[in-house]
Amino acid sequence: MPEDEHTVPAKLVAQDVAIAYGDHRIVADLDLLLPERRFTALIGPNGSGKSTILRSLAGLKAPSPGSILLDGRSIETLSTREMARRVGVLLQGPVAPDGLTVRDLVQHGRYPHRSLFGRWSEGDQSACDEALMLTGMTTLADATLETLSGGQRQRAWIAMTLAQHGDVLLLDEPTTYLDLAHQIELMNLITILVRDHGKTVVAVLHDLNQAARYADHIVLLKGGKIRAAGPPYDVISQEAIAEVFGVRSLVIRDPVAGTPLCIPL
Repeated sequence: MPEDEHTVPAKLVAQDVAIAYGDHRIVADLDLLLPERRFTALIGPNGSGKSTILRSLAGLKAPSPGSILLDGRSIETLSTREMARRVGVLLQGPVAPDGLTVRDLVQHGRYPHRSLFGRWSEGDQSACDEALMLTGMTTLADATLETLSGGQRQRAWIAMTLAQHGDVLLLDEPTTYLDLAHQIELMNLITILVRDHGKTVVAVLHDLNQAARYADHIVLLKGGKIRAAGPPYDVISQEAIAEVFGVRSLVIRDPVAGTPLCIPL
């Protein structure tokens, strides 16, 4: 019998979090529980705080006030290196130097595990080989990033984060600028990472139907506040879409996946 969502422990927790840029407060009074070994999608209109929350979960933007907990421990007590060992982060539009190969990029993911003058180990090599294999990039390991398609480049960056060997992966709009085939490929990869490798994945998504089909847990945001959170069928409703996006819709059962399917009217 599958685990009920409420019995799954929280991997990441935000407690009474507020996040501001200067005098502009983006998020206020946020209490958020992200389940372990599940795929959580953060959805909502532009300006709802999705990417800001993700950056805070990654330790890149400190809340004030509030706390972010990883496995019950405040991330403020974790060093940058320890945080990088446990949490892989892929923000929008990552940039790499010209001429960098996929293999070079993935090897950068091992920096949290290596001392300043430490030699490249069998463990480092094994982690990189596994990351390349999981993302289907083994045969492209010696290709330079600029020669790859958008989907291949995205998989290369994800391989780098997997090489860190953390059990949490935070992705900010990972399907942006990808064509449909590459979006499906990437979402299937996330499913495999969660289902077969026990990863906890949190991603900012814009496509509601994509979130409903692939995510185990959805957090619907508006104005820096949570409007709904839970399994797709508890969150994706005609009423919620109207309230948050201002769009009339029909929500039906996806005939293929059995998940909510939102049809704008």
